[in-house]
Amino acid sequence: MLTLIKIIHIIAAVFLIMVVLFQTGKGAEMGAAFGGSSQTLFGGGGPAGFMTKLTTAAAVGFMLTSLTLAYLSSHRRVTVGNVPVTQTPIETQDQTQGGETGVPAAPKAEEGSQDQ
Repeated sequence: MLTLIKIIHIIAAVFLIMVVLFQTGKGAEMGAAFGGSSQTLFGGGGPAGFMTKLTTAAAVGFMLTSLTLAYLSSHRRVTVGNVPVTQTPIETQDQTQGGETGVPAAPKAEEGSQDQ
């Protein structure tokens, strides 16, 4: 399932890039003022409405797959043998082991070796 969502996420990202690159700039309407035709494949209003809706749909799809991947990666399950074990943060593991982190304590300075 995670692989399928990753594939959909990559497709949504590439599609979003392509849709944004296909959009015309804000100054493109000046060409129509000098004899250009405003009647296009997308209708009399031009491609602005269609491309805006397509961009919005691509952005929503990209965001949904991003949120899904973030949720699934934070709730991963690890299996030890045949038993699924939920991963816990390091802080939680340290607290369950009695606070021992496995790092040796710093050696104490001897009383007679201090410089004055």
